[in-house]
Parts: sequence; structure tokens; C-alpha cells
Amino acid sequence: MVTGQRVGIRAAAWVLLLMPSVAGSMTAAQTASVSKSPAAQPRVFLLDGAMLVRIKNAEASDPRRQHVLQAATSAAEKAMHEGPFSVMQKTVVPPSGDKHDYMSQAPYFWADPSKPNGLPYIRRDGERNPELKKISDHDNLGRLGEDARNLALAFYLTGNPAYGARAALLIRTWFLDPATRMNPNLEFGQGVPGINTGRGIGLIETRSLMSVTDAAGLLAGSKDWSAADQAGLSAWLQQFLTWMRTSQKGKDEDAAKNNHGTWYDLQVVDYALFLNDRQLAIDTLERVKTRRIAVQIEPDGRQPLELARTNAFSYSIGNLDGLMQLAWLGKQVGVDLWGFHTEDKRSIRAALDFLLPYATGSKQWDYQQIGGFHDDALLHVLERAEMQYQDPRYAAAIEQLGKGKDDLETVLLRQP
Repeated sequence: MVTGQRVGIRAAAWVLLLMPSVAGSMTAAQTASVSKSPAAQPRVFLLDGAMLVRIKNAEASDPRRQHVLQAATSAAEKAMHEGPFSVMQKTVVPPSGDKHDYMSQAPYFWADPSKPNGLPYIRRDGERNPELKKISDHDNLGRLGEDARNLALAFYLTGNPAYGARAALLIRTWFLDPATRMNPNLEFGQGVPGINTGRGIGLIETRSLMSVTDAAGLLAGSKDWSAADQAGLSAWLQQFLTWMRTSQKGKDEDAAKNNHGTWYDLQVVDYALFLNDRQLAIDTLERVKTRRIAVQIEPDGRQPLELARTNAFSYSIGNLDGLMQLAWLGKQVGVDLWGFHTEDKRSIRAALDFLLPYATGSKQWDYQQIGGFHDDALLHVLERAEMQYQDPRYAAAIEQLGKGKDDLETVLLRQP
């Protein structure tokens, strides 16, 4: 599921109070390192490269530039003290006997109290088993994606070489160093004790890798990120994408009709664009119309497969977020998902309009949400939509839900 992801999932989303001006909190060295020469657009996919160029080229006194720089450097400073991360840091050994293989446990499965050894585990949807923390790969991969992207972004905007060096170290440790690299597969993701050692569903966890593809683009020009590093990351992602598309677990996730299928497609498109396989990206985006939007969304905007969950609001937002990010990538290659609708009006916008009155308080949520109802969970989805639709309803909701929120993701999505 996507909603628990760290910012940049996820969530998955899926924080900070209003920050002071960048000049007041950046060090003198950081302030001086901000490039004054015109910047080229970075090769990024889920980030807005054109916006980043405008920010970097703006005058030092520009309020939006100051705001973004403050949020980016604050996130980068935090990341400077984390990692590097590796699959070798887990204390358990995967069934393959090779710690280089990624491994995680299914989050919503618990020991069966009626069985002496608790096996096989039983499902309790929406209730995360704390046993997950015993295997560090899931958390470490999420932190890797977030930290590498944040460090690389701060490097691009400020030119501070320390940020670039740290981002490069994180990426090389996870993907390239023979002693610490992850094998490019997910055979042992989200295993269920007593039932299996891994499932296709585990691929939802590798959405963090999409932050790494943007990080690599932002590191262009860093003396610490070489052509060999770039080629090595490309080779790793090519192998992983091939595994996604040919393995049984990958095929299982591709066949998923709910949010898992959406986030599978998003990963395929992102990696394909990074690897310059434009046709694979286009073909995958075109099928989103019939295999995702037309199947997942009702004419009134409901997403039944997500509403059936015990955290129905969170899951509905998580799937919609994935669809909107697919639409963002689609716009880059000429596939219109923002404006697509079936004859009976199933569309991305219909899904958003269904959720909007619940977030703004004009309707009371009448489905399950055992994790607690947080109306501002819709904020980033609204920010993505406002960039495209420029609907005053969305702008008003952003104003209502976004008060006091200056975390990096919110700042990057916020319109000037």
C-alpha cells in the first residue's frame, strides 16, 4: 500500500512549521555556493525540471526561490547525518542464503493466536505488524530514496559539493558497491510467515527507487557522480525492469487491479524513461486508460477496490496519487491521462471530485478509516491537480488544507 511512504510513495506518502528566510538559516558557505550562472534543466521525471530551472535562475531576493532553497537545504542537512544504507545491514538471511537479496515481511499479517507456533500468519487488513522492523530492508530503501533525492536536489539548487558527494555515496552503496549492493530483483518482498517467502505485492516497496532516478539527474555535473556511476545505475535498473516484466512475481503485480497495478505501471514508466525506452513508456501509459482508470474508477468517482479496505480514504488517495503521477509522466511523452475519460465518465478528475468534499468537511466519511481521518492527506493530490486543471475549488481546498505546511514536497508542488 502506498500511503505509509516517506516524503518524497511513501505517502505513500505518503510537517514542518513555516520556515524563516533562506539567508537566515543557510550557512555563509551554502549561501555563497548558490549558482549565479543560468542553469540547464535537469533530467528528472517526477520532479518538475522546468520549475527547478526557474528557481535556480531566479534572483536571490525572489521569495519562492528562498522558500524552496530553505526547504531543500533543511531536508538535505538532515539527510547528511543518515545512512549510507544497504541490504547487508539486515540481521536475517533471505531464503536464497544471499543477504544481497532484498527481503521484507507482509505488513498486515500476524501470528495466529490459535496455533502453538502462530503459523501460518493470518491477515488483519490495515493493522501493521511491528515485527516488520526486524527486517531493515524496507525502511532502509525508503530512507535511501528520500535522502538521495533531497541531497541531490539541494546540490542542484545550491551547488554545495557536500550534498552531491553524500547523495552519490548513498546511491553507490545501495546499487553499485559489490560488498553492499542489492541484487536487482524482489523475490523475497512481503513474504507471509508459514505461507510464502515473497509475493508480487512486495513491488509496492520499490516505488522509492523512482526518487533515485531523479536524484541521478540532479547529480549531473557533480565531480562525485561519474559517467561510470551513471552507467552502473542504468545497468542495475535495466536488470530490475527486466525482472519486473518477466518474473512471475512481476507478472502478478502487473495483473493487480487495485493500487498495486497502478504503482507497478508508474515504476515501469519511470524506469523506461530513465533508460530511454520511450516506446515502453508510451505503451504502458496508453494501457493505463483501459487497465487502470476504466477498471478502478466508477462514473461517480468512487474507487471500489480501495473503498473496500479498512483505511479506505488513505487507499483511495494513494491510488489516485499514483494515477496522477502517471498522468504527469504521460504529459512528457504525449499521452493525455489528465483529460482522458471513458464514455461513462470514469476519469482521474472524477476520482478527485469524489474525495474533495470529504477532505474539506462538507461531507462526512462513511467508509472505514481505522488509521484515523486526516483531511490534509489529500493536499498533494490537490496540488498536482491544480497545476493541470486550474480549478478554483482545488485552489480553495489547497488554501484550507495547506495552512502551516512547509515540508519540501508541499513546497515543490505549491504553485507560485
